Amino acid sequence: MAPNGRPEPGPRCIAIVGPFQSGKTSLLEAILERTGAIKRSGSVVKGDAVGDGSAEARAHAMSVEPNVATIEFLGQTMTFVDCPGSVEFLHDMRNVAPVCDAAIVVCEADERKIPALEIVLRELEEADIPRFLFVNKIDTASRRLRETLELLQRASRTPLLLRQIPIWKDGIAVGFIDLALERAFIYREHAASEIVDLPKDEASREREARFSMLERLADYDDTLMEDLISEIEPPRDRVFDDLARELKERHVVPALIGSAERGYGVTRLLKALRHEAPTLGDTCARLGIASNGPPLAQVMKTLHSGQGGKLTIARILRGDFHEGDSVVGSRGAETRIASLLALTGSATMRLNEAKVGETVGFGRLEGIGTGDSFAAGKVRPESVLSVAPPEPVYAAALRLKDRKDDVRLTGALAKIVEEDSALVVETRPEMSEIRLHGQGEMHLRVAIERLASRFQVEVETGKPQTAYHETIRAPASARGRHKKQTGGHGQFGDVLLEVHPLPRGEGFAFKDSITGGVVPRQYIPSVETGVRDAIKSGPLGFPVVDVGVSLTDGSYHSVDSSDAAFQAAAKLALAEALPKAKPVLLEPILSVEIAVPSDALSKATGLVTSRRGQILGYNSRPGWTGWDVLTATIPESEIGDLIIELRSATSGVGTFRTRFDHMAELSGRPAEAAVRAHTH
Repeated sequence: MAPNGRPEPGPRCIAIVGPFQSGKTSLLEAILERTGAIKRSGSVVKGDAVGDGSAEARAHAMSVEPNVATIEFLGQTMTFVDCPGSVEFLHDMRNVAPVCDAAIVVCEADERKIPALEIVLRELEEADIPRFLFVNKIDTASRRLRETLELLQRASRTPLLLRQIPIWKDGIAVGFIDLALERAFIYREHAASEIVDLPKDEASREREARFSMLERLADYDDTLMEDLISEIEPPRDRVFDDLARELKERHVVPALIGSAERGYGVTRLLKALRHEAPTLGDTCARLGIASNGPPLAQVMKTLHSGQGGKLTIARILRGDFHEGDSVVGSRGAETRIASLLALTGSATMRLNEAKVGETVGFGRLEGIGTGDSFAAGKVRPESVLSVAPPEPVYAAALRLKDRKDDVRLTGALAKIVEEDSALVVETRPEMSEIRLHGQGEMHLRVAIERLASRFQVEVETGKPQTAYHETIRAPASARGRHKKQTGGHGQFGDVLLEVHPLPRGEGFAFKDSITGGVVPRQYIPSVETGVRDAIKSGPLGFPVVDVGVSLTDGSYHSVDSSDAAFQAAAKLALAEALPKAKPVLLEPILSVEIAVPSDALSKATGLVTSRRGQILGYNSRPGWTGWDVLTATIPESEIGDLIIELRSATSGVGTFRTRFDHMAELSGRPAEAAVRAHTH
């Protein structure tokens, strides 16, 4: 710490987070413009923003991966990491924010976006990350700021601390008053605000708002509380010290105002970060990282390109790294740093070394992926973070457009999963199907676009097949006789099999009920092998389960009988017995927990019942005021686009998780449709 108690200057890393379309990338552009990193801020809509440099981001006019840019401001180096706001890409924030010194949560006074804001804030709260609130779009605000703060407070379990109040003119915010500085500023578009005398008609409102701010700070500062009781004006430095301390200790969330699109409030935001944001030392203490030891870094994101190779974006938490250094990852991979790169969006600049606190790109760290830690030397470091990937909520079956890309597809999928652990690849050989699971339709669309643009592997997508099975509802029996004479030794096998239903979930049972040795013992395993092969596809075309098979009679030939003959006889017997045993289709039923804001519960209920679902109950969501959890069972075949409609009904925030529950009989038109689709 410096003599005045403020943090020593050093590279800081700040996450920019917030709901979808709240203005995060626009804020990064405004910061870059204000600090001279770019001449003019770009636009997400126009596709020329530094922050959204990838082809996928520009095609969809939205952030689809973290974007990194470093600036210098009043002698302070700061790296900003702009995280996607869509709930489908929220997992990126989980890997970025914990190793940042603080987060800026960009939001607006839109009641429809409060649930989305709550999700973002809850992630930061659970990770214990200090955070500022930047109330964006103040230039178009239609409600008073106090009402806005009350609205936003619903999303935060930590008290919001209003740092600024707007100066209104004809219903439009034309400037603001900084309550800590007790100064008034008039906005200037794309420029620093101009200091002006405090308007006389704003004096009483300023005093009231400042006193409210100091009261909140005094909850954690007895000396300040005594000053307020004694009506003594506290020293300005102590107010700023309290602001920094209570942010660092997560007692409050300071709220500042502005307009990212016009550059309003950006300079004051940067000054608040410079003076009040925690330092790297504070962050390492929060993460439990010792100050001594080999150089250590934490991976925020991994990126692959078709030609440029692999780029690992990481923050250095201890020591310095140099090009050519040997490093070892937290999962044991040993590799060498091929290059070090400074990052500004998609632009890079070669570095010879990277210093502690900096966030840079590391070239070709093979075996080290998103979420890993790595250290210089040969000793494997402990993992700094443990971020569990979210449960998938959407899936697509992949089909290659060109079969010769089969081997390349496997390698390309491995790389995009290394980039993004929220993606899951599943191979279902019994269906000849490869599935890609993720967080939604856009999440998978971007991944598939990357397969084509980065790895030149083009795929088509379709609805995943449902894992139907079939069973029987009645006992039956049939004889299977395999007899073939072709000269020399022939083939002969004869069996009588009885089939009967088993309780649901029992699977398959084979019983040898032979008496008198009519089928020699050495051929009994062959009969069972033939039965097991036959039930792989029953009369309806699906695997047969919950069936018992008994071998009750048969005959053999001392010369012509063989293992193969008895296997063939068993298949013939099953092929005749199963159609007589009243076969029925079974479909997988999933247990589903759906979490939604309470005002969307009726819509969620309708979505379940329209999918042949059965409602089991409702409960309030633990720890989430204004949210409910609906429990139900839904057939797997009906779950496919549930997340799309659920998010449409809940402003993008509804979610669910599933697990297999049981198999249930399916009859009527749904069964006919399933069999017809399978045979075609």
